[in-house]
Amino acid sequence: NAALAHYSPSNGSSRTLSAGEMYLFDTGGQYLDGTTDITRTVHWGEPTPLQKEAYTRVLMGNIDLSRLVFPSSTAGRMVESFARRALWDVGLNYGHGTGHGIGNFLSVHEWPVGFQSNNVPLEAGMFTSIEPGYYRDGEFGIRIEDIALVVEAQTEVRRWGGDVVSLVPYDRNLIDLSLLSPEQIRYLNSYYERIRAHVGPELRRQRLEAEYEWLQESTEP
Repeated sequence: NAALAHYSPSNGSSRTLSAGEMYLFDTGGQYLDGTTDITRTVHWGEPTPLQKEAYTRVLMGNIDLSRLVFPSSTAGRMVESFARRALWDVGLNYGHGTGHGIGNFLSVHEWPVGFQSNNVPLEAGMFTSIEPGYYRDGEFGIRIEDIALVVEAQTEVRRWGGDVVSLVPYDRNLIDLSLLSPEQIRYLNSYYERIRAHVGPELRRQRLEAEYEWLQESTEP
């Protein structure tokens, strides 16, 4: 059902999950200290070469936009294609927006921040989702969504960049490392170190040892 980018579950279309297919879950909530909107795609069995390549290229787009440094007052629509470039390289694409503003105790999809033509320029302090995907009718859907904070980058001239605040590992089973650049791999390793540092102690504090072990395995370099 995830092949439909905006599928809503119903008694008529829902079915039992199996280990031999991809599973996309778009999840989030509103808490006292912020709002979350995170999407991950996983495969518990043996993914096909196409599934691995498509997933990896979606991940590459997510990374490329997340680590992008750009001039101040740059509109989101001007950098949106960085999230699509790895897919475009092999003729793939997705038919929805790349991201949206996210509010605190307001709208999960909050205008005017985002990557569409009518969104305002990106400025430090804004939160936006970054969520490239790929959908193959009747077969599977992929989306990787993180929330990023626009921050001031350390350059000679004032520039902005992104700082991902969603601390959830990606599915190692679906990543084709041969497609990733050294810079993308370094980004992943740094991201996984940050997840371990922030989430690991909290799992230990709550005595969630099975979850802690899963996190360690999922964030290995």
